[in-house]
Amino acid sequence: MILNTLEAGEGPPLVLLHGLFGAARSLGILSRGLSASFRVLALDQRNHGESPRGGTMDYATMAADVAETLTQLGIHRARFCGHSMGGKTAMMLALTKPELVEKLAVMDIAPVTYRHDHSDLVAAMQAVPLSPELTRGEADKAMAATVKEAPLRAFLLNNLVLGEAPRWRLGLDEISANMANLFRWDDPPGAKPYAGPALFLCGADSNFVVPAAEPEILQRFPAARIERVEGASHWLHAEKPEQVIAALRNFLI
Repeated sequence: MILNTLEAGEGPPLVLLHGLFGAARSLGILSRGLSASFRVLALDQRNHGESPRGGTMDYATMAADVAETLTQLGIHRARFCGHSMGGKTAMMLALTKPELVEKLAVMDIAPVTYRHDHSDLVAAMQAVPLSPELTRGEADKAMAATVKEAPLRAFLLNNLVLGEAPRWRLGLDEISANMANLFRWDDPPGAKPYAGPALFLCGADSNFVVPAAEPEILQRFPAARIERVEGASHWLHAEKPEQVIAALRNFLI
């Protein structure tokens, strides 16, 4: 699958991969901060943004999408930075096609299976009554009973296109059907550890990369550095953009 790509800047290629319910533009703050040093390519992963929809949504498939897209763009080796779901896609790519990955930066996710899911968020979006008269305020109100946190609703509503033919920029049915795949981790058959440079940048206030996950990281990425950003949760790039951009630039250059 060829993925929708937003480009900015010049220099060595740097691929940005967003998290679940995000899009290429969700990482705009990173793209702007890093485009002075890199040719930044922010990709919409399948079933997100303006990329095609697809019924299969596991990390081997999503990593293959990235590889196919880069081949079409004539890129044979790049630096990668992925947040959450995008971090798992980037890790899978490094383990299956290490020749493509010059450096790997992963933001607040580990190569482990997580026990929660976001089926409730998908259901809340699917329950919004789409009509030409729908306003963003009405959609927000319709989701508020299920999605209590206003910032989270605002993030999800970034995917809502209003107008005569309102729609979600998400393949909600496909995401719902693959929720278990998105929260699990399976090592690819026969994969060897990725020996290249790797940075795992985590939010110090997040519980996505607990100390028990660090051996799992180092087993697969033995050259990895694990760093934590103080005062940041899972959304570290939104909460501490200057620190995150500085850490990524220092590692990726």
